[in-house]
Amino acid sequence: MSRYSLFAYLLCCALILASSFLYYTKWQQTNTEATISWDVSGYYLYLPAVIIYKDVKALKWWPHINEKYNPGPGMGQAFKHESGNFVMKYSMGQALQFLPWFMCAHMLAEPLGYPADGFSKPYQAAISWGSLLLAFLGLWVLRRILLRYFSDGIVAAVLISIVFGSNYLEYSAISGAMTHNWLFTLYCLLIYATIRFYENPGFKSAVVIGLLVGWATLTRPTEIISALIPLLWGVYNMQSLRNRIELIKFQWPKYLLAAGVAAVVMFLQALYWKYATGHWVVYSYEDQGFTWLPPHIEDVLWSARAGWLVYSPLMLFAVVGMFMLPKVRKQLFPAVFVYCMIALYITSAWDIWWYGGSLGQRAMVQSYPLWAFGLAAFWQWVSVANWRRWTLIPVAGIAIFINLWWCHQAHKGGMFFPEQMTRAYILKALFHFESDRNWLKLLDTKDYFEGAERQNIRSVFKESFGKDSLLEQLVLTLEKPSSPIYNLPVKPGDARWLRASLEFHCREKEWTVWKMTQFVVRFKSGDKIVKERLIRLQRHVDGSELRTVYFDTKIPNKSFDQVEMFLWRPESEHDVIIESISAETFD
Repeated sequence: MSRYSLFAYLLCCALILASSFLYYTKWQQTNTEATISWDVSGYYLYLPAVIIYKDVKALKWWPHINEKYNPGPGMGQAFKHESGNFVMKYSMGQALQFLPWFMCAHMLAEPLGYPADGFSKPYQAAISWGSLLLAFLGLWVLRRILLRYFSDGIVAAVLISIVFGSNYLEYSAISGAMTHNWLFTLYCLLIYATIRFYENPGFKSAVVIGLLVGWATLTRPTEIISALIPLLWGVYNMQSLRNRIELIKFQWPKYLLAAGVAAVVMFLQALYWKYATGHWVVYSYEDQGFTWLPPHIEDVLWSARAGWLVYSPLMLFAVVGMFMLPKVRKQLFPAVFVYCMIALYITSAWDIWWYGGSLGQRAMVQSYPLWAFGLAAFWQWVSVANWRRWTLIPVAGIAIFINLWWCHQAHKGGMFFPEQMTRAYILKALFHFESDRNWLKLLDTKDYFEGAERQNIRSVFKESFGKDSLLEQLVLTLEKPSSPIYNLPVKPGDARWLRASLEFHCREKEWTVWKMTQFVVRFKSGDKIVKERLIRLQRHVDGSELRTVYFDTKIPNKSFDQVEMFLWRPESEHDVIIESISAETFD
């Protein structure tokens, strides 16, 4: 009996359930934290537009919904086409997957005392719970697939690795309504259907393969590469390639049927575009697109901002195991490897390679059913030697802790800042559960003085403003967004560090990061900037309270002849009042 993998599956489902129901109940959140918010509201938009409001062109109903539920980011999920009609940004595949859960909620909303408007609590709950059930289905099918090729214990290790040790937990238990969780399950079903087809080629399995490839592509157009799985599965040498070509020649009606079903499913999007705009093909992402050469592979893998292996370090085992797979299951390697490499390349080529508020690389999650074979090969290699088990299982435990820690920080811990993370901040915050506000400076600057007591402190600049000073109050406004530039009398070799300080308060806190007021120190040689460091002031206040903030900068070893200190407020509507500003050097 496959008891270890069954226990692992149940344990994984228990963690997902506990995370969703006990830790962070997404469907009970409101505004931009609700289940149907941000990208999910864009995937979902088709359903209320067609079924409830009967308006998919003008979307006249959306401003009221946006004002009432604030799912964000306004009409960013659709754009005004040159035809004069609105066009949904995202393709409709995810909406079709949501459809059964949407209809359940729509039938129950009014009897339960909620408005049947598409965004009230029953709809939020139905989409969340449907996403959980799809996650359970995907993991079950993945277990069935892996048991065909690997031992029960190895399969158990793979399931634990994916759910406990990767960002799959985030995108199944909490943000499960994103496409990645649903595509994960579609890929598991596709692999299983492919295996069944090559065991006994039939029209039924051909239809299923075509449906799954078409649906994955309709959900996320780049998933057209899913067609590589049924085409390459089991091809690993010249003889198997010749056998596959002969099979295609003999079974061509079934291959043609699969392609036809996939094309029909994908054609649904073209029908929508034709109806909405009069054009068969519309590029709905506007100014967003791909840069194919060079792709951002290094950033996608290792960057502090959203690196896959930074936030899911256990998946490094899958990368290593991918190169072990040919020795373990050579018949699987070409299909798995080719798909994973192309998927990684496409993920890295997207201009917004950090994928918005992603916890790690969310765009990698749907490919985990393929990376699971690399994990399995790795754990099989580990299992044959005691020293490997004693060494690498504790390493896996640390990686699992890091993944669970990141999931917590992304929601209740408050130490994860999407799109803003830096390596210096991560190294300072990792493994802590209580934050020091000074660490937030590392989101903006690499320099950070701590440890030894400061010595040889010398004041080089100080000014105060307002009623206790002869100087006019310094207020940064839309009309006056910059302070004067203060030139500091600092020369190379004077000291090792420069500390810039100010006392300030805001009339109201600015929450948009790029609009926050910047406090800047700049070292120059002539017109050339030798070094520049800054912090954003509003990170360090909760509201309008008076706050003293400083940051330290290493004085560069390179030659410079000017040191400038100034403040700049980029396009914020909230004024900043400076009470005093100063600078000092120290060792």
